[in-house]
Amino acid sequence: MKVMKFGGTSVGKPQRMKEVAKLITADDDRKIVVLSALSGTTNALVEISSLIAAGDRNEAKQKIWELEALYYQFVDELLSDDQLISEAKKILAEHFEFLTIILKISFSEALNKDILAQGELLSTKLFCLYLEEQQIPHRLLPALDFMTLDTQDEPQIGTIKVKLSQLLTKHKDTPIFITQGYITKNAKGEVDNLKRGGSDFSASLIAAAINADVCEIWTDIDGMHNNDPRVVKTTRPIEQLSFEEAAELAYFGAKILHPASIWPAQFYNVPVKLLNTMEPSAKGTLITEQAGSTGVKAVAAKDNITAIKIKSSRMLLAYGFLRKVFEVFEKYKTSIDMITTSEVAVSVTIDNDIYLNEITRELEAYGTVEIDTNQSIVSIVGNEITETKEVMRKLFDAIHDIPVRMVSYGGSRHNISLLIPRSFKDQTLGALNAGLFGLE
Repeated sequence: MKVMKFGGTSVGKPQRMKEVAKLITADDDRKIVVLSALSGTTNALVEISSLIAAGDRNEAKQKIWELEALYYQFVDELLSDDQLISEAKKILAEHFEFLTIILKISFSEALNKDILAQGELLSTKLFCLYLEEQQIPHRLLPALDFMTLDTQDEPQIGTIKVKLSQLLTKHKDTPIFITQGYITKNAKGEVDNLKRGGSDFSASLIAAAINADVCEIWTDIDGMHNNDPRVVKTTRPIEQLSFEEAAELAYFGAKILHPASIWPAQFYNVPVKLLNTMEPSAKGTLITEQAGSTGVKAVAAKDNITAIKIKSSRMLLAYGFLRKVFEVFEKYKTSIDMITTSEVAVSVTIDNDIYLNEITRELEAYGTVEIDTNQSIVSIVGNEITETKEVMRKLFDAIHDIPVRMVSYGGSRHNISLLIPRSFKDQTLGALNAGLFGLE
């Protein structure tokens, strides 16, 4: 059995949704299909929720009407059977009536979660109607019937496994199940969502729970590329990555995956494939325990980085100094990406500056604090690259004109990271593309 996840752009237009139906019937494998909301829907729902929270209910009502009109047009283009069109419009009326009714209800975080869940509920119900029209055997498997969080808002993989097993056994003759990504129930039994990676996280959890043969994540790009195609003109997809390599790339800026989204598949050793709905025949990227090859695989960049340098002569041979510094960041729940040290200074980077003023104030008790904002981390990722000949020479030859602020080398066998000013990011990615991959 396999899991197939389709993102918002893959189902965002009626024709795209019809193509998804072809993809899920291209083989006879039993499968669970995970759908995101139609592209643009979640952003619209976030805006509606924000307007309600701000008390601007008239503007929220206007946004609801605009979104509703888009869905009615979507249905008219998706379906041709009059009875199914009528059924689809009843579904739309039900969900948009809910959104209209909540305009009269006091706003709460629980209500916000209910609002955000509407997109996935709508996309899966409409897709099932299209499958019915095409006489494709299937069953809707509501995520709220099996996806659960614990009191720490972490997925309960054991509970998910048991509930899914029961549902699949109950419907053992069903070849295709359709379910929602992103949404879940929390420990209070309320509608909630998976913050990290959304629908990708859902697919990975489901794949782990059923011990799937493969977890396919279908997007609008043919796998993970060796560089950022939005910045660099010439990139190429990577055929195979290890879970560790994929996690490094995702954490340091590769947008195709959220860093935490595939850990369930990794933990249960379920292969993950990144595939392209626009080019189904493309190989895409396979992610497994095995890296497939050694050497540099890709470059990724992460923006909005702040560098903090604490300089103090008291550091020299000072027992416990680093512990005191780290405790400040722990106090404000701020994670550190990179760290370098010398005899009289320590430099760290953070990607969340919400508590920067408080952190700076407390660190000043230990020495002089210098802050550099608008920085970027550029990471060079590959299997055992710290042990691969000539990587460092090629790397520094490529960036000889770039003002490098920090270098992280040796902390991971799969990653070398550079801290540079944000204004040099595009130049750095281009230089590395030429120097490491020979791609101009």
